[in-house]
Amino acid sequence: MPYLRPVPADQSAPHHGADTGEATGERPVPEQDPRVQWAATLAVIVAGALTIRPMGLSGQGLAVAVLFVVNAASLLARRLPEHRVPPRLALVWLTLGVVAAAALIGVSSSGTSYLFAFFLSGHIGYRLETRPALILAGLCSLLCGAVLYLSLGPEQDPLAWTFGLATGIPVLIGIVNRTQRRAVRAAIEAAGSAERAARAEARTAVLTERGRIARDVHDVLAHSLAGINMQLELADALIDTGDLNKVREAHEKAHDLVKESLKQAQWTVHALREDTLPLPQSLAAMLASSGHRDALTVTGTERGLPAKVGQNLLRIAQEALTNAARHAPGGAVNVDLTFAATSTTLRIRNRPATGEVGAGSGAGSGMGLIGMRERVALLGGTLTAGPVAEGPHRGDWQVEAVIPQ
Repeated sequence: MPYLRPVPADQSAPHHGADTGEATGERPVPEQDPRVQWAATLAVIVAGALTIRPMGLSGQGLAVAVLFVVNAASLLARRLPEHRVPPRLALVWLTLGVVAAAALIGVSSSGTSYLFAFFLSGHIGYRLETRPALILAGLCSLLCGAVLYLSLGPEQDPLAWTFGLATGIPVLIGIVNRTQRRAVRAAIEAAGSAERAARAEARTAVLTERGRIARDVHDVLAHSLAGINMQLELADALIDTGDLNKVREAHEKAHDLVKESLKQAQWTVHALREDTLPLPQSLAAMLASSGHRDALTVTGTERGLPAKVGQNLLRIAQEALTNAARHAPGGAVNVDLTFAATSTTLRIRNRPATGEVGAGSGAGSGMGLIGMRERVALLGGTLTAGPVAEGPHRGDWQVEAVIPQ
């Protein structure tokens, strides 16, 4: 099973975890178990110490000992992390190691000194880019082959000094390992980027949903609570006058507003449910509960709408009906839902008031209309609201939302 090692952090890259408050963590990259590499390195060093001769404290033995130590250090340096060794320093270190390995083959009379060249050549392919790795591995082959040729002489079996030319072959294995590791790292980084993008999209969706719920809360509570508060303050003021009839009237209006708020809350819960009825049925139920039965007209071929479109159109209708009941009590209401080939249009139209308009009903915060415009904008549509200037419905108040298909 491959060993999982954290990817070295890029020193120049920004730490996004500090911005998002989330623990980024380092994603592991599969690679060979370091214990295997340590065992192979120590095996080469121990085999060299036991077999390379002569080795001593003077003359040729001292040269062999010094070169053996240099080769062992070059081989042990393979475990240095890549991000701590600059490419130029790695090139210098491996070049010196290759020269030392060839020199050790030349000055020693026996042993396994050639193993240092083989292992360093493999690490050259792993540590360096392809072009410099191939050049340095070729240099290693030429040096080792030349050293053996000069040491053994032309009369020796060519297979012996040709063996030195093979010391650069392991570079291909190193290049393959490096390529595979980079491919895995790239795949892991791509997966991390996709995960971060998914988290950002989820956060955006949450914020959008919060905004929608905030608009729903306003549509349901803001107008009604403001009206209830106004009636209760009026009742408190009338108590001092002793006019109990007007006090009762104010309390009755407050009770009516409470009932209306409860009804709107039911509409909101219905609109927020994922298993809500299709838009025409939901509109019909809303109109019936508000006393406007058979006020809905559906034109065109009915089709299923996305949940977001249906919910927002339902909330627009609710806000329009609430405004009609407050500002034009007693006036007839008509709702037209039109399914066209390229759009869906919702039109709510109410006649002027036939009953008494409550005190303060003509002044609003304007947030209801703003909320409706926001809803339509989120759907890429348009909304118009205002009095009808001409035609058979002149003088009516009309809200029209057009949502593209």
